[in-house]
Amino acid sequence: MKLWDKGTSVNKRIEEFTVGRDRELDVFLAPFDVLGTMAHITMLESVGLLSNDELKELLTELKIIYKQATTGQFLIEEGIEDVHSQVELMLTRKLGDVGKKVHSGRSRNDQVLLDLKLYTRSRIEEVVKAVDKLFQVLQQKSEEHKNVLIPGYTHLQVAMPSSFGVWFGAFAESLADDLLLLQAAWRTANQNPLGTAAGYGSSFPLNRTLTTDLLGFEDLNYNVGYAQMARGKMERTVAYALSSVGQTIAKLAVDGCLYTSQNFGFLKLPDELTTGSSIMPHKKNPDVFELLRAHCNKLQALPESIGMITANLPSGYFRDLQLIKEVFMPAFDELLDCVDIATFAIENIEVKTDVMKDEKYKLAFSVEEVNKLVLSGVPFRDAYKQVGLAIEAGEFETDGQVNHTHEGSIGNLCNDKVASKKNKIVNEFGFEKVEQAIQNLLK
Repeated sequence: MKLWDKGTSVNKRIEEFTVGRDRELDVFLAPFDVLGTMAHITMLESVGLLSNDELKELLTELKIIYKQATTGQFLIEEGIEDVHSQVELMLTRKLGDVGKKVHSGRSRNDQVLLDLKLYTRSRIEEVVKAVDKLFQVLQQKSEEHKNVLIPGYTHLQVAMPSSFGVWFGAFAESLADDLLLLQAAWRTANQNPLGTAAGYGSSFPLNRTLTTDLLGFEDLNYNVGYAQMARGKMERTVAYALSSVGQTIAKLAVDGCLYTSQNFGFLKLPDELTTGSSIMPHKKNPDVFELLRAHCNKLQALPESIGMITANLPSGYFRDLQLIKEVFMPAFDELLDCVDIATFAIENIEVKTDVMKDEKYKLAFSVEEVNKLVLSGVPFRDAYKQVGLAIEAGEFETDGQVNHTHEGSIGNLCNDKVASKKNKIVNEFGFEKVEQAIQNLLK
């Protein structure tokens, strides 16, 4: 069944090529297609295009289909082109001609736009909650080990003292900024395209504000042409936010690889989180960090992949856009898996507490000694030269103590301030409004 079928057969090879992975991926869009249809027909009844009895019949059947879609029982049958066709076919089989009325005032174009936005909203919420959990684990580790010093590096050379409090906390605050990008992505997705049809509107007296409210959207894509143009743009915007989370985790993973190696020895993964070698009995490899790095680097390429699909498309719909689903939809599961594994690894990682006692890190305290001289009244440039000459003569000594008090430094991490910043961002998403709207639709 094809919604556009006019009795002409399509060559089998052409059909397979043009349908691509739509049937496979559209199964994941099924719950959202049903919700969109429920909102659409509620609006159609309000403008006189469906009777109240027809609406009740359709809503009853759609709730049954929704339950199938959310419990893994929904299938797109052989020969059915996509989720939209399958849902309409199921309604028509059960209700006859009434099922054929649900498409009035919409096109597959705005239908798939809507499905993707509802899907994206739902997946972003999952990502935000997962990132929030990783944030909390990182902050907890930061507080637990805030007084454990480690060397900081520039150019991969020992530079100045840092701490595990700073290291863990840095990635937590990075995630707070990633959440800010996710919020922008959420707000981009949280605009209703339904009613824009094929990108040129409809002569039916549609009430787009009503469907916006019914689906819990923050606002509309008002201009019908832009709603269609936004396909690809929305996905790329979201992909940037996902890739930003990926960038944070990839950098964490790189440090994890370095810090668990024998040459650094700052961290240790429990044996059950490592893998071995087929010929070297002593090996305990940090594959978890290596694969996190690779997956997250792959995710950082996602915006460009989407950008290349849409790069030279004029306004209006083109079948090229179908391919975006193939790279966009799986990215959520890939990132969520990475966030979950990173959280598990950080929860279980062991911290070495005496790193800075190693003689090779002694010179990391040179700046501390310069600062002590400055605080005693020696001009900075003279103090710098004095400590430098002592290092050159092999006479440098230090007590190995640091005294940092300013905001965000070793002695004053401001983790509470970072948590407040993060909490404000998370609270501004407004997930509750969306959840309430969906529950109202399903009553």
